Parts: sequence; C-alpha cells; structure tokens
Amino acid sequence: MSSTKSDPTLLPRILNVIHRFEDSLLAILLIAMILLASAQIVLRNVFEISIVWADPLLRIMVLWLALIGALAASRENKHISIDVLTRVMNEKTRRATHIFTSLFTAVVTGLIAYHAGRFVVMEYETQNLVLGIPAWVFEAIIPAAFALMAIRYLIHFVQYAKGLIMQEPSS
Repeated sequence: MSSTKSDPTLLPRILNVIHRFEDSLLAILLIAMILLASAQIVLRNVFEISIVWADPLLRIMVLWLALIGALAASRENKHISIDVLTRVMNEKTRRATHIFTSLFTAVVTGLIAYHAGRFVVMEYETQNLVLGIPAWVFEAIIPAAFALMAIRYLIHFVQYAKGLIMQEPSS
C-alpha cells in the first residue's frame, strides 16, 4: 500500500547533499587557486614566463570562492556578527533581535540578488568576454548566491519566529 505522506527524512538528506556539494566546491576552488597561484609565482620568478589566462581566472575563482563561502556561512547563520548587545539582552529581546536581523538580512540579500541579476542581464546584452567566454557566465554566481542567501535567511527568520531555534549565532 502506498503512503500519501512524504518521507520526513527526504529534505534533510537533500540538504545534506547540497551542503556537501558546497563544501566540496569550496575545497576544490581553494586548492585550485593555491596551485594555480603557486605555479604562476614559480613560472614568473624562476623561468620568467607566466600563464596568460591565470590572473583573470584567479580573479574569477576568488569571486566564486567568496560567494560560495558566504552562502555556506548563511547555512548555519555563521556570518560575522557583533553580539555585544545580544549577550546582555534577555531571552525575549534576543529572540526579537534575531527575528529582525534575519528578516533584514533576507531583504538586503534579496535586493542585492535582484540588482546583481540586472547587472548580469546587462553583461549578457553587451557580450563582454573573459577568457574567450561571455563574462555573464562567470558573473551569474552573484545573483544566484545572494538569492540563495536570501532564501536561507528567510528560513532562519521563520525558524526564529516560530521559536524552533534559539541558539546564538556563532561569531
């Protein structure tokens, strides 16, 4: 007999796969950046040559690393925060503060995602190239990462509002 209820473990398993993918992508990007930058240094200093495409690629990799890192930090609400005031607040005020900051962060990251999306569309229309590839392909991470961060902070907002999580965000 088939059940009409969904598997309660499905969402946590999907999220776990997504989180592992983010973490793996971060590790791969960081290792690749270190190797490529090291190769550039050795080639320039020892052989007085360089890889022409290495510097633009490293800039792109820094962008992706920063945004995927920010996305990973938003997963557990681990962005840098100033918690001097929340440490001395009572529980009710602290909860209200977390609710407000989560909603505010969701709105701000959503606005950034929207405007970054407009920027990527303009880049698409101008057909600028980076490494022979349209620049918008590399820049698409900007609206995507900020949109996902907005969604994650909306989830934090709902969780705080419902009182499901009341742990202090890590600083």
